[in-house]
Amino acid sequence: MLTATYAVLFYLAAAVLVLGLVARAVRYARTPAPLRVPTTPAPTSRGGAAVRVAGEVALFTSLFRSNKWIWLFGWLFHVALLLVLLRHLRYFLEPIPQWVVWIQPFGVYAAYALAGALLALWARRLLIDRIRYISTASDHLALALLLAIGLTGLAIKHFQPTDIVAVKAFFLGLMRLDWQPLPADPLLLTHLALVAVLMAVFPFSKLLHAVGVLFSPSRNQPDNPRERRHVAPWAAALERDQR
Repeated sequence: MLTATYAVLFYLAAAVLVLGLVARAVRYARTPAPLRVPTTPAPTSRGGAAVRVAGEVALFTSLFRSNKWIWLFGWLFHVALLLVLLRHLRYFLEPIPQWVVWIQPFGVYAAYALAGALLALWARRLLIDRIRYISTASDHLALALLLAIGLTGLAIKHFQPTDIVAVKAFFLGLMRLDWQPLPADPLLLTHLALVAVLMAVFPFSKLLHAVGVLFSPSRNQPDNPRERRHVAPWAAALERDQR
């Protein structure tokens, strides 16, 4: 019963995550951008705009220019989260690639960095008056959820180790539609339930900025209004109808 419950939970969470991300991406792509609105100084070519977006995704360049402390903790959190996620690939791949084996110890250290960065970002929302004023319940809940996932993962590692072979068999079984027993360890079950919740709420929360930044016209548009007239497709259709 326990295995079936968590199997269904992860199937539903994965479906919500994938469909939600696709729906949001389609919505962003279809949103009209009638004007050139790149934040200047900006590149004047499409290639330059792509490099700019890549810089935002990988290095948070605009945040670095605006606030070094927030950039430090924000960038540290995202890099640590990436390492933790890559470390967890060992539960989904068989055989395990050698590079996944190599990053295992770094993934453990990254879990500590992730928790520390989240605490710093949460303290910012609680202690700085102007940030606390604009923070909503969803902001605090997102930080609490991420922190709870990180802390329960560390607790499993150090205080209540689980049968990782059985855990891997469970997730491989999910992908192969061949369910395998899931260990009934309380910390593990709590950790997995929190992960499923995060998967389900991700497409509908502010965490979706991970996708939204790719569609931001202030970042992905080249600054070339003098060289090339920018006409949105719907505006071009109106012009044709008026002729």
